[in-house]
Amino acid sequence: MSLTDDHALVLITGIPAAGKSTVADRLARRFARGVHVRGDVFRRMVVAGRHEMTAAPSAEAQRQLRLRYRLAAQTADAYYQAGFSVVVQDVVIGPLLATYVDTIRSRPLTLVVLAPRPEVVAGREAARPKRAYHDGHATIAELDAALRTETPRIGLWLDTSAQSPDGTVDDIIRRGPVEGRLD
Repeated sequence: MSLTDDHALVLITGIPAAGKSTVADRLARRFARGVHVRGDVFRRMVVAGRHEMTAAPSAEAQRQLRLRYRLAAQTADAYYQAGFSVVVQDVVIGPLLATYVDTIRSRPLTLVVLAPRPEVVAGREAARPKRAYHDGHATIAELDAALRTETPRIGLWLDTSAQSPDGTVDDIIRRGPVEGRLD
């Protein structure tokens, strides 16, 4: 059985520039009725009073992050309950990953953690127009360490360092229903 054989709900996470947006969009397009929920959209909706996540985030930044996660999870659930296959993606690392998974009510849920090597992330960051790693924000090394040491080892973890986006999508479709499934 492959992931695209049925109605599915997938959460893709990883550090910035791990390939989440590209992989999530390509995966969502493989379904007959696919939706790509970008968690960052909810952050960008705050046009006044937004507090960014930094290396030392304020209490308000953490509150806004949890709100963003809750809104993305509710949106994913709503589309899934309406019969769509949903791929929701965001940077969810550390202990908050377990909380986020619990916030998504629909099951089964397939969790995918993209974990390319830090030097590969640095190359991807340099090649893209937006910048996630800049003054006041955590470094690639810091976020990679948090991903690998503080994040619960649940779901399907993929080192995508040597994979193309389509190769990663193929891997998720093939391995996700078993290795990434959370009931």
